[in-house]
Amino acid sequence: MNIFSRKLGIDLGTANTLVYVPERGIVLNEPSVVAISEHDNKVMAIGLEAKEMIGRTPGEIRAYRPMKDGVIADYRVTEAMLRYYMNKSLGKWSVWKPNVMISVPAGVTSTERRAVVEAALRAGAKSAVVVKEPILAAIGAGIPIHKAQGNMVVDIGGGTTDVAVISLGGIVACTSVKVAGNKIDYAIADYIKKKHNLAIGDKTAEILKIAVGGAVKRETEDELTTTVKGRDYVTGLPRSVEITTNEIVDALDSVLNKMVQAIKDVLQETPPELSSDIIDNGIIMTGGSSQLRDLPELVYRRTGVKSKLAEQPLYCVVKGTGVALDHLETYQKAILSKM
Repeated sequence: MNIFSRKLGIDLGTANTLVYVPERGIVLNEPSVVAISEHDNKVMAIGLEAKEMIGRTPGEIRAYRPMKDGVIADYRVTEAMLRYYMNKSLGKWSVWKPNVMISVPAGVTSTERRAVVEAALRAGAKSAVVVKEPILAAIGAGIPIHKAQGNMVVDIGGGTTDVAVISLGGIVACTSVKVAGNKIDYAIADYIKKKHNLAIGDKTAEILKIAVGGAVKRETEDELTTTVKGRDYVTGLPRSVEITTNEIVDALDSVLNKMVQAIKDVLQETPPELSSDIIDNGIIMTGGSSQLRDLPELVYRRTGVKSKLAEQPLYCVVKGTGVALDHLETYQKAILSKM
């Protein structure tokens, strides 16, 4: 691999941005967060450094996510973030503009898609192509998408849950709902506010989700517990409470119902021949938020179709961009069709 490498695969997510360089693999995995100075609108920090600032900044600095529900919410800041990540991935000595492949949720509009392409071009890309996440997630999970058989992929990221049935390299049925990791965090914070009168930030909610979160109720002896610290709504003073897995399961009930409903909707649209393939192959779950404990078990209980986590679910989409970039001729049709 030389410094003139000119291809990049980018998983531009609501929560994290990952970058793949052919022959080098995944070279970057950082939060999609930017810290901005309020008075002169200058970018102060991007990525990990900016995420550390969330909820901890003085009034004149704002740390926030320029991507919302898988699409660009703040164009200027997304462009700055993309430029930073592209330069960081290629190294400052690269004199060539890269050809970039970027993932987008299955339900994006043509306007939202154009915004992603334009942001990439203005950030320094020579050319940019956008590909639907379920296709990339399937490629990254090692699913043979070109075969005449149905495979179902559920990609749960930070902003969206994408559900798709793929056969012969194309999407047969799909849906995208704006319910994913971030909504899980909000639901946890909201539950703790109502049940324990305790204010916690999104970052604490995310830590709680990873520590004890789950999708299915457990026996008391199997439950995980952790202590969460926050601010008491009544006294305004710091306080800590014990939280259990089953409490988090209660907190996430309505969010998980929406995810499962999206899966059912796509299953109902799937042609019968492909439905039988899905029963045989099972549902493949990808994306960072699919790692919530017992989520495949919940999907199995509600749909009757066995579900399993892909290997390294967080990396499936970006690995898919890598495979597609390496074998562009093979995947040309799958990538460019149905866009």
